[in-house]
Amino acid sequence: MNLSFENTQNAFAYKSTSDLKKAKFLISVIQSPIMVALATKLTPIFIKLGLPINGILRNTVFKQFVGGETLEESARASKLLGSYGVQVILDYGVEAKEGEENFDHVTEHIIEAIDFAATQNNIPFVSVKLTGIASHELLENLNEAPRLRSGVHDSESEEAAWQRVRERMYAICDVAQEKGVGILLDAEETWIQDPIDRLAIELMSVYNTQKVIVYNTYQLYRNDRLNFLQLSHRIAKEKNFLLGAKLVRGAYMEKERARAQKNGYPSPIHENKELTDKDFDAAALYCIQNKETISLLLATHNEQSNLQITSEMGKIGLSNNSNNIHFSQLYGMGDHITFNMAVLGYNVSKYLPFGPINEVIPYLMRRAEENSSVNGQTNKELVMIKQELSRRKDKK
Repeated sequence: MNLSFENTQNAFAYKSTSDLKKAKFLISVIQSPIMVALATKLTPIFIKLGLPINGILRNTVFKQFVGGETLEESARASKLLGSYGVQVILDYGVEAKEGEENFDHVTEHIIEAIDFAATQNNIPFVSVKLTGIASHELLENLNEAPRLRSGVHDSESEEAAWQRVRERMYAICDVAQEKGVGILLDAEETWIQDPIDRLAIELMSVYNTQKVIVYNTYQLYRNDRLNFLQLSHRIAKEKNFLLGAKLVRGAYMEKERARAQKNGYPSPIHENKELTDKDFDAAALYCIQNKETISLLLATHNEQSNLQITSEMGKIGLSNNSNNIHFSQLYGMGDHITFNMAVLGYNVSKYLPFGPINEVIPYLMRRAEENSSVNGQTNKELVMIKQELSRRKDKK
């Protein structure tokens, strides 16, 4: 069967008509940048004032984009997804707070998520943001520091702080390796990314000798990431470990360009979307062509990119459920991609955040902003929801 993303019955089979109508309303609202900007500014203020808006949030954006406040609540969402052949990437979606105690607290939650994932048959990955377990200032200083053999600059306090970050990541990866759960290390802004990349390579050299446990994330809207992916692969081959590569287009475009302009350096971001698409597809193709030594997680809502890689899989004789090729979309978005791929047996997952509603709000606001900025995508999703509602009405 040829892969198509047009089957709305497959796409929304897991949603009741009531849920589908709520999704239609929410996406219609999110399409308005003015409404999203207003909600983004006012929601934190309302919460600080103690206004009772949790119920509204819980039944709208939270329900659409988050698995639940706890792992137990997320289990219901993951089981529902699993019944349709969809896997799950668990993410503790709480925004980073500074302080060693907070970093240790987040580490504990991530390890709990790994332990939980190991008890489920459709949760192969847990996502980790290094900014949740490391000081942003530390990462920025290390990114700018002259390189020493240790990988940090000559500062005892920062070397000790970096050692604690490494210990947290090793504790996370030890449990992940023991339980057979993959770790997806998120990408961040360019000015803190270098120490994350170096740590990712270090962890992969330790944990990816037999199978891929650790994945680094490559943001292909950066104009240097295709080369860096290829460099990472060369290092992996030289040091005899397997490369885990999660490919995304990127999440900080406006912020990156604004900072580059303010500080007077060339923007690290591609000039246009066409160049980003070109590098993204070239990176995906490179991973497929080196499938024996690279495990690929293609995290995209771009239909053409998904179709291109599935077509390439067919050309080189890979089965739909090939172990080292995985696809993913965000929970609450891209259902027409996820569920139509699942029907054909592809390894496809939803990125499923969880956490207390008040603490996940920054994540929710980013999702709303992302939807409002990618208008073509939200238009497509809205059209498909309307088609499915019409199909169900006609069926009656």
